[in-house]
Amino acid sequence: MKKISGKAALLFLSGLASITTPSYAEVADRIVAVVGREVILKSEIDSRALMARLQSPELAKDTGLSRRILDGLIEQQIILSKAKIDSVKVDENAISSTAGDRFKQLRARFASKEEMETRFGKTLPAIRDEIRTEIRNQELIQTLRRKRSAGVKVTSGEVMDYYNANREKFSLIPEGVKVSQIMKYPAVSADAQLQALTKIQAVRKELQGGADFALLARKYSQDPGSARLGGDLGYVQKGSLIPSFETAAFSLKEGEVSGIIETRYGYHIIQLLNKEPNAIHVRHILVAFDHSKDDFSGVDQLLNSIRADILSGKSSFSEMASKYSDDPSTAKLGGVISSIGGVGEYISLPSLRPELRAIITALKNPGDISPPSKIDPPQGESFYTIIRLNERVAAHTVNPEKDYSFLEEEALDNKNRRLFSEWVQQLRKEVYVRTSDI
Repeated sequence: MKKISGKAALLFLSGLASITTPSYAEVADRIVAVVGREVILKSEIDSRALMARLQSPELAKDTGLSRRILDGLIEQQIILSKAKIDSVKVDENAISSTAGDRFKQLRARFASKEEMETRFGKTLPAIRDEIRTEIRNQELIQTLRRKRSAGVKVTSGEVMDYYNANREKFSLIPEGVKVSQIMKYPAVSADAQLQALTKIQAVRKELQGGADFALLARKYSQDPGSARLGGDLGYVQKGSLIPSFETAAFSLKEGEVSGIIETRYGYHIIQLLNKEPNAIHVRHILVAFDHSKDDFSGVDQLLNSIRADILSGKSSFSEMASKYSDDPSTAKLGGVISSIGGVGEYISLPSLRPELRAIITALKNPGDISPPSKIDPPQGESFYTIIRLNERVAAHTVNPEKDYSFLEEEALDNKNRRLFSEWVQQLRKEVYVRTSDI
């Protein structure tokens, strides 16, 4: 999406296959839709269609794919225009991190920089920029969805009406579990810490000598999402940043530059641009740790020790998760993992990635704890985890009485989707939209 003088957006989809599609740089570009003051280009549709077919080869002969992509882009732009009006805020730091990971995955599929640029008809910085823009747009839309769904409730009558209208959908609920985890990232090697510290100290010395913060961020920062913006993370809501970073940032006065701040990503220097009661506008310079020599044996030993203490009764899983886990969202719950595509508080086993499903399946009885396992996620850093089985429920047909909480969640989710769709349709009446053949 772009203004008439701006850039086109690219939707990144993971699960890439080999590429045999000709370069889109060879195709003459043109406007295929106008939404308000924004335009959608043919190259945007082609780029997204390419990504979709890379992920799902069965779409190769789908003649309606481009039209569906265009319809989705039109709806996205309508919603984004509302998000801008409402000044919706998102976690720019997390967006930058995700965008960097996704760009690396995409870049790894090509033998050279030139091959990748030829295939997409644009430079690597442009591809990276468009990946971040798309991720940010998606997060803006999701944030707006959550905002509009706040306070929406369903009555017991609505729950039962939804169940009766969707009985076939609930014919069989797959096996589910309740589990807790303790997750640990490996310690960064002393050499990696020293190298990063030496670099960030040199950057700080330049700042103290009067160098421009934004120029140094563009030159030295290893945060791929914000470096090109002079380190600017935009406005970030309180509670959405890594604690050590956030504490340091909120303690600054407007215009003030921090000392060297350490997070698990590396060393940062932060400048506070503006502060509101629950949000800050900051920029930073990051010198990242080299994770190629992380201490995986040390974290394995630590988790084995923690597991032994729990099994011997010296401590509880909840206490150890709160004390040691590097996942703040589950640590504050004593390690309990929230429902993922399951029934009520239960996690659906089929919804999990294969390696996690295998670990949990091997746990036979409530209270069993898995040995430490290394997990290599498709995005982000590798980590180790131990998982405790709290409860297991067999596959079964939905019972409105026993599974009422699950049905309530489903009915509420359905109501929120319906209300949001109706709201978008109303917005469409307020925004000028014109399309052409694609």
